[in-house]
Amino acid sequence: MSYIPYEIITHKRQVCSLYKKACRTIEDWYHYRPVMRINIVRLRKRFDDNKNIIDVPTAQQLLKKGQHELWTNQHYSPHQFPSSPGGTAFERDCFPPDWVLDSWHPLEKAQYPKYFAKREERKKEYIALWEKRWGKPFIPHDEH
Repeated sequence: MSYIPYEIITHKRQVCSLYKKACRTIEDWYHYRPVMRINIVRLRKRFDDNKNIIDVPTAQQLLKKGQHELWTNQHYSPHQFPSSPGGTAFERDCFPPDWVLDSWHPLEKAQYPKYFAKREERKKEYIALWEKRWGKPFIPHDEH
């Protein structure tokens, strides 16, 4: 299935995204902080030199050139943040659903009496709210 964009990305947003990706690429190539900062400042100057262009075709052409330059200068092993998609810890923390607490042994529940008392109250409130909105669930009886 082909990708269908559901929103129009403005030129300004594309330029900001290009700038951020270019800064990340510079961070990938230069690990010595002063050299990295110098190159990011030079990059910022290049963007600032072209920020007042009002001619739309020229601005689009500059954007395309910038995207091509970013593509040609991309790092062979870009840094990925651990919690970002593609990172080593992406979706590592899985939070168990609420119904798991229903399977606890009564002795385990007895260690947290206030929590489970409040939880039972909230479950009753939720069921009452659900029945008020949707009605009682229909459960067919077996006729064997």
